[in-house]
Parts: sequence; structure tokens; C-alpha cells
Amino acid sequence: MAKKKTWCEKLQDSKDLPKVEKITERMSKKWGRGTVAIPAPVEVDELMKKVPPGKLTTINHIREALARKHKATIGCPITTGIFASIAAHAAEEQKQKGQKNVTPYWRTLKVGGVINEKYPGGTEEQKKLLTSEGHKVMLKGKKYAVVDYEKSLAVLP
Repeated sequence: MAKKKTWCEKLQDSKDLPKVEKITERMSKKWGRGTVAIPAPVEVDELMKKVPPGKLTTINHIREALARKHKATIGCPITTGIFASIAAHAAEEQKQKGQKNVTPYWRTLKVGGVINEKYPGGTEEQKKLLTSEGHKVMLKGKKYAVVDYEKSLAVLP
């Protein structure tokens, strides 16, 4: 039986990505017309690494940066979200091995400034990391979100 890949191995496994594809008829109802950039995992990780302390980004801002980079209409919401999660878990894996300068995944939020509960340590760990960087986190419905996150958004290339 094949050995299960580590998060770091998954992050480095680009398969045949990145690529830009035409948005199919079926997907156009949800995504509109044009092209979709399907990133490589390391591209998502690289953008997450560009967010400095005290600043934030969202998955949608990362998608927009990927679309610009690949001259596509949109960045793929599905793979971008999956690869952000892989980057987060890989960073935690690296931290546990003693690495200091890991991807600051807690600075990448979901739409509306919502904390991603699937990142390592769940909501509690991210609340701690975000508040230590000066952000205020509050309950928004059933989820936690960063208050006035828009004021702290980093500009991505």
C-alpha cells in the first residue's frame, strides 16, 4: 500500500497545474463566461506568504490575484480553497518540525472576513494568532470573523 503523502508533499505536487481553461456551459451559470485560472498549490501558498503581520487577505482576493497573473476571467474557487487549506496544514507541519518562517495561513480569511475553521487548530488557534497581531475577532452569526477586516487588507500582486 502506498504511503500517505505529507501536507508538504501535497503542497509541492503541482500535477499539471497551473492552467487556464474555458468556463464550461454548465459552470457558466455559477461563474459567468470566460476563462478560469486553476492554480498550482505552491502559487496559492506564495500569495498567502506575501501577507505581512497586521495585514489580511481573503480567498477571493487570492483568486483575483491568480486571475490577473494568468490573464483569466476568474480564479477557481474550488482549487484555491483546497490549496489554501493544504498550505495551512503544510505550514503547521513545518512548524512542528521546528521551522520558524512558515506561511501565515491565519491571515487568509474566507468571504466576509470569516475565520476558516478547517485550518490547523480550528477557530480558537486562529483567534489567538489574529488577536496577537492586533485584530479584533467577534462572533458573526455562528462563525467568527475579523472586525473591520477590510481596513487591513494587503495588496496582492
